[in-house]
Amino acid sequence: MGRRCARSRGWVLGGAAVVVAAGVGVAALVPTTLEDFHLSGTQIGDVPINMIGDSSGCVGCHSHYNDEDNEPYRPWKGSLMGVAGRDPLFFAQMATANQDVNGVGYFCMRCHVPMSYVTGTASDPSGESLTQTDLDGVSCHFCHSMVDPIYKEGVSPPEDVGVLAGLAETPEYYGNAMFVLDPLGRRRGPYSDPAAPHVAIPSAFHETGAFCGTCHDVGNIAVAKQANGTYRYNMIDMATPDENPATQFPLERTYTEWKLSSFANGGVDMGGRFGGAGPTTVSTCQDCHMPQATGQGAAGGPVRTDLARHDFAGASAWVLDIIAKHYADDPAVDVAALADGRDKAISMLQRAASLEVAQIGGAIKVRVINETGHKLPTGHIEGRRVWIGVKIYGAGDVLVKEYGHYDFDEAHLDEESTTIFEMHVGLSEDAASATGLPVGLTGHMALADTIEKDNRIPPRGFANAAYEAAGAPVVGAQYSDGQHWADVYYQLPPGAGRAEVTVNYQTVTRHYIEALRDGNTTNHWGNTLHDLWEQTNKGAPIPMAINDFSLAPFVYGDLNSDGIVNAFDLALLLGAWAQTNNPADLSSNGIVRAEDLALLLGAWGSSK
Repeated sequence: MGRRCARSRGWVLGGAAVVVAAGVGVAALVPTTLEDFHLSGTQIGDVPINMIGDSSGCVGCHSHYNDEDNEPYRPWKGSLMGVAGRDPLFFAQMATANQDVNGVGYFCMRCHVPMSYVTGTASDPSGESLTQTDLDGVSCHFCHSMVDPIYKEGVSPPEDVGVLAGLAETPEYYGNAMFVLDPLGRRRGPYSDPAAPHVAIPSAFHETGAFCGTCHDVGNIAVAKQANGTYRYNMIDMATPDENPATQFPLERTYTEWKLSSFANGGVDMGGRFGGAGPTTVSTCQDCHMPQATGQGAAGGPVRTDLARHDFAGASAWVLDIIAKHYADDPAVDVAALADGRDKAISMLQRAASLEVAQIGGAIKVRVINETGHKLPTGHIEGRRVWIGVKIYGAGDVLVKEYGHYDFDEAHLDEESTTIFEMHVGLSEDAASATGLPVGLTGHMALADTIEKDNRIPPRGFANAAYEAAGAPVVGAQYSDGQHWADVYYQLPPGAGRAEVTVNYQTVTRHYIEALRDGNTTNHWGNTLHDLWEQTNKGAPIPMAINDFSLAPFVYGDLNSDGIVNAFDLALLLGAWAQTNNPADLSSNGIVRAEDLALLLGAWGSSK
């Protein structure tokens, strides 16, 4: 088995910026076909529809036995996994993506609505044909019928030999939802003694990060990496020439970020920060996102001390909010379980970062420490951001200066005054020529072929060369190998006595929500999403960490904190000339230059 051959790259559109899409019913900028999004693994028609049951069929054994916190069913139902097929944000994103790239929804649904590859509705890339079975999300039976696509002698179940042999093409990598399902629907799990009323095959695969990497490493399979490190569009109507996600334009690299971190390579003792009742050393995705507890995985089953809770808590508490709002009257949606899931997501966010603050003369150094096993933030690149808010108070505890002010009424962040950790993508000259869109920063993620910015904080074990080779480089910032924190300096105004520093997380920005609304010419999801956003506090930021810091008296311009502004401070400023993010940036304009020299000379001789 293996990949079929694909031909050369380079979308050829004959200079036309808009062409009629085939199979989607709207105009798309790029006339791709479903062949452009073909991948190895289970295909439509490989698994009989009745072989993978709805999650409702799991309730009898895996729920309702007076342990809602630990039973598999209810936590799953309150997670994004359980409601992935009902996500308004996803459907709004897919609508605009289909308008840009014909049929790309066929690829998108492979992760978000995977049962559509069993029912066959993925062949309609618009998502309009999805069934109730599809809306079951990333369902119980679906995950528990997954097979490791890379057979491991002595580790993989022997039944997998026949399953893999029956595929037309066997995946060689984890990612892009190149999942393999057991066509007989035989369930797999981590235990060797399940005593279940159905076939239950022990599977080491379900305890590995690779299992999660199936969907949590995503590249644009129509945009390939070139020998010089840039990216270019593939030829139309051709499958990707290389299924290795590292060779494709990065849309999500969570699995890769973890795989190259210290967590995946020996584990990290986090002192109980993650892992629930399990060991303090965490290494796999499951250790953090499926924390261990003591309980039963099924009614009447054995009590286990290493039961993996099906919390799947991530960062998108707000998405659970809008799903609960939109489906409040849908009996298939458990609003109370979603509320619990939201609380777990906030708890996860509050454990994902640590905050340290130190005063250096007339400035404070804010250190944001990434405590996770991947970049901070990670996941889907559009909209997500982490930023630092600083409020400085003077006499009478009056607010005298603020960096990163957020207007909750307007859902507007003063971006120029602070540091935002995020990823932005853009269009090269070649991509702009092919699509008729402007060069540079873009909101058209499905068309992007350049990384304009990625200053997200790396995890423990970060190495620049390895991350760049895997398609997860740092762009627009500098992190040394091994660095899993970011230091940002903020100037203090005269008379400052206290600083309140907050690290904030936000799933979506106002600009992004309005772009999804205004750019949608296909269906209602753009307007629906915007309405839900307004009804849920406009996706307000969630505080991850807060530090209320008392300030010592200082002399403005005293860079070495010796109590006087003199030649020693001048030497420090000149030594920092043209540097960014430096305490010698007295003007807070982002770089040390003439304005700062003038300010220091103006304060010359000042002392305590």
